[in-house]
Amino acid sequence: MTGENISPNLEAWLNTIGIKGSFSEVLCVIIIITGILAVSFLADFITKKVLLAIIKKVVRRTHTTWDDILVKKKVFHRFSRIVPIIIIYYSINIAFPDSQFIVVLIKKAAMIYLVVVLTMVLNAFLNGLNEIYDVTIGEKKGTSIKSYIQVVKIIAFIIAAISALSILLNKEVGYFITGLGAMTAVLLLIFKDSILGLVGGIQLTTNDMVRIGDWISMPARNADGTVTEVSLNTVKVQNWDNTISTIPTYALVTETFNNWRGMEESGGRRIKRSVKIDMNSVKFCSPELLEKLSKFYLLKDYIPSKSEEINKYNKTLNADTSIVVNGLRMTNIGVFRKYLDQYLKQNEKINTDMTILVRQLEPTENGIPMEIYGFSKIKPWVEFEAVQSDIFDHVLAIIPEFELRVFQNPTGEDFRKSIGNKN
Repeated sequence: MTGENISPNLEAWLNTIGIKGSFSEVLCVIIIITGILAVSFLADFITKKVLLAIIKKVVRRTHTTWDDILVKKKVFHRFSRIVPIIIIYYSINIAFPDSQFIVVLIKKAAMIYLVVVLTMVLNAFLNGLNEIYDVTIGEKKGTSIKSYIQVVKIIAFIIAAISALSILLNKEVGYFITGLGAMTAVLLLIFKDSILGLVGGIQLTTNDMVRIGDWISMPARNADGTVTEVSLNTVKVQNWDNTISTIPTYALVTETFNNWRGMEESGGRRIKRSVKIDMNSVKFCSPELLEKLSKFYLLKDYIPSKSEEINKYNKTLNADTSIVVNGLRMTNIGVFRKYLDQYLKQNEKINTDMTILVRQLEPTENGIPMEIYGFSKIKPWVEFEAVQSDIFDHVLAIIPEFELRVFQNPTGEDFRKSIGNKN
């Protein structure tokens, strides 16, 4: 019995058992539709419960990860939905052999559903492809293909929409593509951010400007933290206060931002901070002060050597050293600067292969800035701040030993002491 004569034969059988007329025709259609649906559900059940179970077992036994990701993203699960719709598409003629209008309508609905299912399968596959890349390559290189995946998704959704309209309106696909050409200006306006994001994403990737995991700071966008996601339209940054800043992708190409990756990949993280010395405390070193400072471990070689050098020079000048301005003399701020230089060079947490510099900056109304410039071997933020704080804890504590004072604006306590002394 072929598909074409199932309906007449079934109707004839219904007549033999006493069901005749229009009721037999309706009942015949109901029975056939029920049979088609039953076969479809059975095929769907077998596909999902049997074939998918076999696929999952095979996947679990393999040593690769890409197939596990495809299963997790339900690529095979969504693909299995094609089976029942194909059965309906090719068997609906049996239920309505004399009604081509209904057959065509149902077939169109089936084809549109098939387009939707295939789009869902492609969407799941692209999600899986993105995760496969992240697991195998992205985590090592800090790169992402999410923006490109999103572009492919947009193209796939547009093609799916055109295909569905083509099926529904019975028009050629070229008819709608021609219409899209006339709507180019509107489409450019609608997808402006996506197009800019795509171009920006390509530039970011090609020039290796931003990777996932990079620490970037962009004050104009209130962003200062770690890049967590690079997508077609946005770049997400988790700030140090755990807030999330969302930056348009193209903004990272057109605007200024700092990427601290170079620091993290280099041999050290820079320390560049100064302490201000009260200018009134700067003076020539007295013999008593030099004797005390020469007992410092970091200066025990420097002071005798420098003193001998100064004495030889003064003798060549035949200068009267009883007068302060005659000849050379060591200053407390100069010896202090040398002490800091030696202190940094012997600090095991400072990278001595990189620049180490202790210098005086231009004096201001707030004193003489004594700047420490160097690079810490320890680069993580919390540990780095601890290293930097330890250095300046020591600096601030040792300054009085050189008979220097740190500049500080007067406080209420200073005023109270001044008034108390006058009284």
